[in-house]
Amino acid sequence: MSAPATAAAEAQEEASVDAGYRAIVLRSRGGRFATRVGVRHVVVVAALLLAAAVVGVVSLSTGDYAVPLGDVVATLFGQGDRRSQLVVLEWRMPRVLLALVLGAALGVAGAIFQSLTRNPLGSPELIGFDSGAYTGALLVIATVGTGYVTVAGASLAGGLATALVVYLLAYRRGFHGFRLIIVGIAVSAMLSSLNTWIILNADLYIALAAGAWGSGSLNAVGWEQARPTVAILAVLWVVAAMMARGMHLVELGDDAATALGARVQRVRLGLVALGVALTATATAAAGPIAFVSLAAAQLARRLTRSAGVTLAASAAMGALLLAASDFVAQRLFAPTQLPVGVITVSLGGAYLIWLLTREGRRR
Repeated sequence: MSAPATAAAEAQEEASVDAGYRAIVLRSRGGRFATRVGVRHVVVVAALLLAAAVVGVVSLSTGDYAVPLGDVVATLFGQGDRRSQLVVLEWRMPRVLLALVLGAALGVAGAIFQSLTRNPLGSPELIGFDSGAYTGALLVIATVGTGYVTVAGASLAGGLATALVVYLLAYRRGFHGFRLIIVGIAVSAMLSSLNTWIILNADLYIALAAGAWGSGSLNAVGWEQARPTVAILAVLWVVAAMMARGMHLVELGDDAATALGARVQRVRLGLVALGVALTATATAAAGPIAFVSLAAAQLARRLTRSAGVTLAASAAMGALLLAASDFVAQRLFAPTQLPVGVITVSLGGAYLIWLLTREGRRR
């Protein structure tokens, strides 16, 4: 690529980053590293994180045994009494922590696939990765048992296998987002039929366990699920931060991305693997939780008014959405606790109708 073309591509990248809002430029001492952070983007991410933290603290405070907010804060800083530590840290903290981290993971996964497909409908559940993870878990539940480690491992394997099949079927002399969505929807429909057949032919106990897991629930989670899930997601978030620049370069188009040094096909394949790993990890911990990936990235994009989806804002929005949805699931019909997937599907369905209507009117 010639020098003028490279300069034009760099100018296009800068315009796409800075368009529509003021930016803060951060540079290393040697000048080798520079990044631009939109002021509005920083404010929105901070506000979303603060709102998610408030929802988390309120969730820790409310329940059959109410804990005053002051005692909750004191307990979080290691100053609470023994009873508060038991209720807040041992009973409620794993659920709240998982709601926050799983929501953030799903938000990042949604941003990745919507960036790759350049389509607001390009979320993991519509492409079929949730169905693949559910299929893997169902096969293990029906044959081996309901142990957390085996179900989580099978869910992860099912999601990755589905992603590989969808990617291979959608790949034709390159990667095209629209083809990925169409192939993903078709594979998801076939897997959904297979999942229904497995449940109908399973024993009653297995069918009930599979149905409860498949609705997406945080009702029975504890530190056994929280610790390994948080550790895995922490590693994946580091990888996501490292791949964020490549993701935004690919959004500029193949020629511009190549001129700026990105290996387009390798970046896309890595992003697909990362998005699937995030989705499958979340599904392994709590079952398939629908529509958080779809809504988080788009809502964050509208709040930040950015040219494309951003990972940090999508993660913060996903954490807020899932934490708030789980709070509603616990309190709406108390003392009965609903699976959080029931709430996210209800809210996400309404959002999807609005999004489709809006996109139809624009076109």
